[in-house]
Amino acid sequence: METDSEPYVRLASLRQLHQAMADMNKARSLADTLQAVADGVVQALGYELACVNLVGPDGDLVVAAFAGNQAAEALITGRSGSRESWDRRLNMGEQWGDLIFIPHTEGWVLDDDDVPQWYTDGPAPRFEDEWHPSDRLFAPMYAPGPQGGGSSGELIGVLSVDRPRNGRRPGAWGREALQMYAFQAAIAISNARLRSNMQRALVRLERDQQALRASEESFRQAFEYAPSGMAIAEMGGDQHGRILRTNDALCRLLGRRASSMRRYAFSDLVHPEDIGTLLRTSAEGGRAELRLGRRDGTYVWVSLRNSVVADAADGPRFLLTHVEDIEERKRRELQLAHRASHDSLTGLPNSAELRSRLAARLCQRPQSAHAAVADAMDAAYGHPAVFDSGGHTFDFSAAAEPYGAFDHHVHAVAPEDGRDDGTKGLAVLFCDLDGFKSINDRFGHNAGDAVLIEVARRLSGGVRDGDTVARLGGDEFVILANGLGKADAQDLAVRLRGEIIQPIRAEGRAVRVGASFGIGWAHCGMTADEVLKSADERMYVEKRSRPKQHRRAG
Repeated sequence: METDSEPYVRLASLRQLHQAMADMNKARSLADTLQAVADGVVQALGYELACVNLVGPDGDLVVAAFAGNQAAEALITGRSGSRESWDRRLNMGEQWGDLIFIPHTEGWVLDDDDVPQWYTDGPAPRFEDEWHPSDRLFAPMYAPGPQGGGSSGELIGVLSVDRPRNGRRPGAWGREALQMYAFQAAIAISNARLRSNMQRALVRLERDQQALRASEESFRQAFEYAPSGMAIAEMGGDQHGRILRTNDALCRLLGRRASSMRRYAFSDLVHPEDIGTLLRTSAEGGRAELRLGRRDGTYVWVSLRNSVVADAADGPRFLLTHVEDIEERKRRELQLAHRASHDSLTGLPNSAELRSRLAARLCQRPQSAHAAVADAMDAAYGHPAVFDSGGHTFDFSAAAEPYGAFDHHVHAVAPEDGRDDGTKGLAVLFCDLDGFKSINDRFGHNAGDAVLIEVARRLSGGVRDGDTVARLGGDEFVILANGLGKADAQDLAVRLRGEIIQPIRAEGRAVRVGASFGIGWAHCGMTADEVLKSADERMYVEKRSRPKQHRRAG
């Protein structure tokens, strides 16, 4: 670059400077931009050496590019100097605008610090403005500030130059050119960094999109080809629970097409008795076992497990429901429960089930509504219930009202002994077979079992729907019939006895048994065992009152 002793700057020099700035702005990567900055100093500004020191993430400055000497480039490129040492350089010497010039008379104090340096040899200056080998010239580069000023932004690096080709310290034009070049270099480096960050962000975005597409495809395949049912439903809003998508397994399970499933919510498909179970199921991580309706009108037991998925960050949320067919397990459970509560020979409810059904109809002691609440709270909290509301204290441990709790409970009453006053109650008919032991003794237990099975069938066929026929044990049966008066119960006993005494085919022969009935009445305040004992005692009274020859008909 011409010195300012010349009256005019050659047009060729300006073209070189313009080309250098264009080259550093055309570079495709940050590394290329940094090298273009260093090369431009040598090619356009007339310096033999140029070094680009770039501020790193830790604040120290690293030699990012070098031009003019391959040996120096190999020695110091990639090495770093501390920010503290660089701040000392930028705060000493002479201020040439934004440039920092440190003459050899002051720079000797920097010879031993940690900033990477390249020493050049040469003779001592012969005149005042001649360049000394130990002179130092720095051009700080600042990120463009809000107002576009050269030094108004953050320091991003420092250009250090050495050995002007004309051997003289730069004049006004040379200083202005270097300062302007540093300003443009800062813009080019900032833009290159921005492009580099954008490219990395685009690469990450593309990778994320590829991962998202792969994840979506994996989810689609897992959803569509899952061996058990899957469904996606709306969550929240007016259409909460409406089914949006189902897989093939769920459609096959319910015998419905995917297009028709989108017309329903799960509440439309659930068995009416299981609606409460569905409503109590938590949307997030909730589980429930209930029945879903098939297209043919039948129901299948399933296990529902819910989870919430979001379409995007803070986007709409959907309910992903996993539907597992548990019909076979439920069938086994029901079979086990039936076996536990029913007689294995006759299929009738057994003694335990009989007592459970009877106890369910009886309240064990009269109590007030306050006492009922007290018992419930006592059971829940383990201490007598005292409740304070709005300054009023209620002690529920004392019953203060007549019987009135359990609005859902129908109080069991019994007709009075000795007359039929029209009272309807829960009749308990205790049935004992007459002559059964002789059949076992004469024809064997197989014949006895056949008799018991047939008696059970006849008793079950002789009562109303909703009545209970149970086998208490051995040849004893019990019938629970609600809503009967005394005459009704006696008529039922006569009718059932008439059914039982008809001939029974057992082991290839016709046999007969008789039956004795005792009628007891259940009423609240009694236990199940007390009710059964009362009916049993009446049965024995009835059995003893009849001549032995009339206890069975053959």
